[in-house]
Amino acid sequence: MFKKACKKKQKLRLLLEGASGSGKTYSALLIAKAMGKKIAVIDTEKGSASLYDKLTDFDTCEITPPFTPEKYINAIREAEQQGYDILIIDSITHEWSGKGGCLDLQNSLGGRYQDWAKVTPRHNAFIDAILQSNLHIIATARTKTDYETTNNNGKMKVEKVGLKTEQRDGLDFEFTLVFRLNENHIASATKDRTSLFNGKEAIIDESFGTTLLDWLNDGVTVPETKPYEDTAIYEKVSQCQTVEELEALWKTEHKNVEDAQIFKDICASRKSVILEQLQANINQQELTQDLIYKD
Repeated sequence: MFKKACKKKQKLRLLLEGASGSGKTYSALLIAKAMGKKIAVIDTEKGSASLYDKLTDFDTCEITPPFTPEKYINAIREAEQQGYDILIIDSITHEWSGKGGCLDLQNSLGGRYQDWAKVTPRHNAFIDAILQSNLHIIATARTKTDYETTNNNGKMKVEKVGLKTEQRDGLDFEFTLVFRLNENHIASATKDRTSLFNGKEAIIDESFGTTLLDWLNDGVTVPETKPYEDTAIYEKVSQCQTVEELEALWKTEHKNVEDAQIFKDICASRKSVILEQLQANINQQELTQDLIYKD
């Protein structure tokens, strides 16, 4: 049934993107500090966030390679369970192009287009974990120079066409607000559903955080729902050690969960992990047999 549209209170979904040294981590902490809550940082940058420990109080969880989607998901869930209010993910680039990230996973399966069928559900589960979380989330991502090949009178020419986010194409659609920071630390909004920063360029300070918090809190209060995985289904999926166990869980639970699509993505992600581990065990056994025969 249709009803009058009205803005609801929101949880922050902010992406800060820029080249190395553009100030993404520092800016994220400034915004989080101004929002005045308990802050957690998922750090994939070898402890770089801890360099700013005097800026504000926050806790860190360092992730090391392999940067699988599941490592990020587990860290997000842990932040939720420990009662944090704001989560900074610094950075989400490693989940895509870092060692053991999605590009590596697809390449390890053969690098064929059809291999994305096994990797994409795992990436989608990571994005869903961000979108479904009851925390304010600030993510950072690296940028790189983007090139385009053109045909100039029969001669192929490679030209720079700007900067590109080091993550899967279209990621910015998942965020409410996207700031791109340049080498002078100046931020400009490349996407802004808040309409607070359109056409503005400035160095991020704490006023960004207070302005955002006012906008987020301006709206109708809706009952807060627990993250999907808090229903214990996520834990059940994680405990499945075989494809048969996973299929049995799907048959008994898929009609009972609140969001079947998220459940499907999580199950597909777990299935890929199980199959990869199975293949790794087979490869190890074959290697052991080869060594025995050589001896």
